[in-house]
Order: sequence, then C-alpha cells, then structure tokens
Amino acid sequence: MPSRVFMSSGDMLADRRFDFARDLQLSGNLVAAEDLFVQATDLAPGFATAWFTLGEVRELLGDRNGAIAAFRVAETTDPGDRNGAGLRLMRLGAADLAAMRPTYVTALFDQYAPRFDAALMDDLGYRGPALLLAAVLGARAVAGGPAQFGRVIDLGCGTGLAARAFAPVAGEIIGIDLSPRMIERARATGLYAELDVAEIADGLGRQADCSADLILAADVMVYIHDMTPLLAEVARVLVPGGLFAFTVESHAGEGVVLGQGLRYAYTASRLRALVAAAGLTLDLLEQGSSRTESGAQVPGLVVVAAKR
Repeated sequence: MPSRVFMSSGDMLADRRFDFARDLQLSGNLVAAEDLFVQATDLAPGFATAWFTLGEVRELLGDRNGAIAAFRVAETTDPGDRNGAGLRLMRLGAADLAAMRPTYVTALFDQYAPRFDAALMDDLGYRGPALLLAAVLGARAVAGGPAQFGRVIDLGCGTGLAARAFAPVAGEIIGIDLSPRMIERARATGLYAELDVAEIADGLGRQADCSADLILAADVMVYIHDMTPLLAEVARVLVPGGLFAFTVESHAGEGVVLGQGLRYAYTASRLRALVAAAGLTLDLLEQGSSRTESGAQVPGLVVVAAKR
C-alpha cells in the first residue's frame, strides 16, 4: 500500500529538497536522504510529510530514538495524522496501542483505490472473500440451514470483491466503507442495493435491529483495535440464526498486537472471548491466510459466529 500522503510544505525550496531526498531514499542512499530531509524540515518546520519520511529513513538506519522524534513531529504537524505516524510510534513501542484514526484509514484507501484490485489479487494473492464464502457455506451446511441469505451487509466493502463472491447466494447486499473512492468503485459494480460512506461501526449503527441475515468483514478487522463496539452492533443487527463472518490476521503471542504491516493481529483465545462477550456463538474458527507477502502466507484466522 502507499506509505505516505504528500502534503506540500508551501515552500518550493523545501519541497524540492524533499523530492531530491526521496530519490536518494529510493536509490538506497539513506544517509544522504536523511540529510536532505533534515534540510527540508529546517526550511519548513511544519512539513509533516518530510518529518514522516525522515522517521522512516531513520528507522531503516537503526536510529530508533531519531525515528521516534521525527514521527512525533509528523503526528503533531498533521492533526489528522494522514500518514499514520501515530501507528509507527505504537509499533516502535513509543505509544500505547490504540485505534487507527479514521482520517488515516480514509487517506490510505482513497489513494489506494485506483489500483486496489490489481495490487491485492496480483501482488498479494488475496483470497479473503473465497475463504469467507467457503466458511459460511460450510457453517450453514453443518447447521442444516439454507445456503441463501436475503440481506447481506459487507463491512469495509472496498471495491466490491466480497460482493462478487457472495452475489450468487445473496438477495441484496449493502456496502459500508470509510473511503469515498472505494465506494465509487463498489457502486460501479452494480452489485450493491445500498452503499454508505461511514466508519463501519457507525454505518452498522444506522441499520435496523434484526435486519441482516449475514454480515461480512473481509480483511477489515485488521484495522480494528477493539472489536467490542462493532460486535455489539453486529449482534443487534443480525436476525436470529444470522451469521457474522470475518478474516483477521493472527499471531502466536497474547492479546492484540500491531504488526510490521501496520495491521492488528489477534490470538484465537482473544477472538473466542470477544465473540462470547457479544452474546454470539462461535460456529467456526480455523487457520486461513487471506494474503501472501514477501513470498510467505500471512498467518490468519477465519471466523464465523452466529446469533442464536
């Protein structure tokens, strides 16, 4: 995914220093790049993108303290933290784990939207919707229920990849996503009866009680630090017997962590506890990797929970 949003400093000389520094960074000359990024921030102390990229370079150079200092300035000079400096601080252990800012998520996916499908399918071997479809149909078969779902809500619908997978078994599909540009692409598929630009818990909060037969979250829970409010809405919106199916990244430690890819990873035990606390019944929890990175499958879990 794109690693930064360029926000001009308003100073042409500082912007030029930044461009030269980026060229050096991309060519592998990190020491020279660091020097030019420092020059850019000296010329324009409020240049958030330069501070953020300086933090990246310092981290690559092994200068943890210098990276933390740069990321802290990047976070304060862009109140929306659209580059995610706060997440970098969390990953470096310089800030407590917390929710991602909606402004960061929106900026990330708005700029990613034009090449989203190609990047996921071609570069990452993305298979989240296929894993969910198999899991949902398998859970329904075990329960002896129908393999059709009248009303489906697709959380974090993106460009509509999950809708394509579930269209044959869905009466109507409602999509919710924080990124307007993703919603534009989802609308172009013609697969959605409704689309809502919203944070997923807020969007789900606008849905009526007992109004969905199936709720999906394909590769979405990796951006959720605390599932509790969302699971409460899921439990409210599902009809009795309805299913909630989602993929999530996993790790071998305890609790929730922020991985190197700046996505949250959960343990199976944490997921079991969260699902139970929401009053849902766990129908399926199994290992399943939804993507490949650097030639290796990213550890993950596929979950199907039911409202009894």
